[in-house]
Amino acid sequence: MIKVSVIVPVYNVEAYLETCLEALVKQSLKEMEIIVVNDGTQDDSQKIIDRYAKQYPDRIKAYQKENGGLSSARNYGIERAQGAYLAFADSDDTVSETMYASMYQKAVEGNFDLVVCDFYEIRSGKAIACSCHVEQDLYGKKAIQAHMISFYPSAWNKLYRRALFENLRFKEGIWFEDVELGYRMLPYVNSIGVVHQPFYRYLIRTNSISNSVDPRIYHCIDNWNGILAFYKEKHLYESYREELEYCYVRYLFATFIKAAAKYDRSEYRKAVVRAIDEVNRHFPDYRSNRYLQEHSAKNWYLKRFNRAVAWLAYGFLAKEAR
Repeated sequence: MIKVSVIVPVYNVEAYLETCLEALVKQSLKEMEIIVVNDGTQDDSQKIIDRYAKQYPDRIKAYQKENGGLSSARNYGIERAQGAYLAFADSDDTVSETMYASMYQKAVEGNFDLVVCDFYEIRSGKAIACSCHVEQDLYGKKAIQAHMISFYPSAWNKLYRRALFENLRFKEGIWFEDVELGYRMLPYVNSIGVVHQPFYRYLIRTNSISNSVDPRIYHCIDNWNGILAFYKEKHLYESYREELEYCYVRYLFATFIKAAAKYDRSEYRKAVVRAIDEVNRHFPDYRSNRYLQEHSAKNWYLKRFNRAVAWLAYGFLAKEAR
């Protein structure tokens, strides 16, 4: 029985791939498969994959496909996974030796649909401990709905019950695909277990997608408009309206604006105007949202966000974003 399938998309990561695969083949959980998907890589990553597949034929299943992007590679792996639970690892990151054994044990003991863990961000060689934002195990739709406002959507610090992907896949051809999938998935999650150990080491590279200046940054807005449409299509919108409203405002006025600060002043101004227009179009009365009534620096910023506040924050946000 394969307990966990770990899906690893690969594209031009020859400098990091060996370290990633070495950490995965040394996992203490033996009943697992490592699905490595070469997504049309243009460097020598395939040579590294071939070597590990030959050395660990009982652990690694290697595939090659035409380039389609991160979501396409993950979906390709999902279709071929046999594990009771699925996990995703980026090919430039590493994991602790006991990560999947510990998370699988947690999943089975609590019969959890989803298990999350803490992680490290690796910036310029320094490891920064980060929380998964789940304080305790969550049971039931109401508890998970309330958690939506602080949900950390990255795919790589999670273990998913395979059944969650029966009717869901990563949207292809976009950036911020973890956010887009995560918020569409949450209404179907009945329980979330947490392991407060920083098992995952997330490498932040200056030339990675999350740090590149590119118009595709506007996918953040497009994705959230799509999430709203999804909830309406599934007749979930009214039940989740306040959580969606808060998340929509938080992502557009905080996450998106921070990322947009990588641009020059002209593009940043355009991004600010677009974010304000979209929020006003969907949620003109958002300042009365009940989650925004809680006292915090973040809520103060969100409730008062406007063009003037955006410009006051530009210098700080630009420094943080870069």
